[in-house]
Amino acid sequence: MAHHHHHDHQKENKGERNIAIAFTLNFLFTIVELVGGILTNSVAIQSDALHDAGDTISLGIAWYFQRLSRKKPNHKFTFGYKRFNTVGAMITGTILVAGSVYILSEAIPRLLNPEEVHVKGMIWLAILGIVINGAAVINLRKGSVSLNEEMISWHLIEDMLGWLLVLIGSVLIYFYDLLWIDALLSVIITLYILINVIKNLVRAGKIILQAAPDQIDLEQINRRLLQLSDIEGVHHMHCWTMDGVYNLFSAHIVTPDMLTIQSISAIRNQVKSLLEKEFNIHHTTLEFENNPCEDTVQH
Repeated sequence: MAHHHHHDHQKENKGERNIAIAFTLNFLFTIVELVGGILTNSVAIQSDALHDAGDTISLGIAWYFQRLSRKKPNHKFTFGYKRFNTVGAMITGTILVAGSVYILSEAIPRLLNPEEVHVKGMIWLAILGIVINGAAVINLRKGSVSLNEEMISWHLIEDMLGWLLVLIGSVLIYFYDLLWIDALLSVIITLYILINVIKNLVRAGKIILQAAPDQIDLEQINRRLLQLSDIEGVHHMHCWTMDGVYNLFSAHIVTPDMLTIQSISAIRNQVKSLLEKEFNIHHTTLEFENNPCEDTVQH
């Protein structure tokens, strides 16, 4: 068990370090992008720079919440700070939605009124953008991939795809003078990212509202527990998650009469072990009772 906690701690450290690297890369590249956007007279790059500035703020918030989520439980936050991770994901997601709406508002009018740009400068900036954001995504994906990190990786994927469209668009402008292509690709990719971020925001909302995790089936848990010896019934089952990774469970276990304290302790250990191995539940609270009332709601 100690090894398991050590491993979790290592993963959390790595996740935090990955966010820190992503934040630094994003911050530095936003400055490069702002200067590049002005020099190339590319409104697409300038608006992307503004979007990247929003990303940098989001990454800073996420980094802070990732650090905060590792604090130990105390009298105020008895389950610890893991849920702050989800708060970070919700703030980041909201900023990303706002950024996407802004990009759409910039890209759609440009379909009708394209502007002249410094194409060669755009091509070099786009290549640089793909390399930097690509490196950040690969690095971030190596972590524990909490909801927070997943939200950030969508930021970086969005940026990378954004630069890919700038590259494609600038090549087409260079050879065919198709100024509107850039705006069209921008709209398609922004809509694609928007759908995925909204899905993640829904997931974060479910965590805040203490919904049972999607991957955990309470009916299946009920069936598995009833297969164990000396368990006659299970009710008042509750399952929720702190951050999409750390899952919790509580239930009332009905046992036959006359069980010793040692037998109850053995059942408790058996249930905890089964829930951790088969259902990825890390924290279990059980209450034992016998002779249940007739009107007890089973499950």
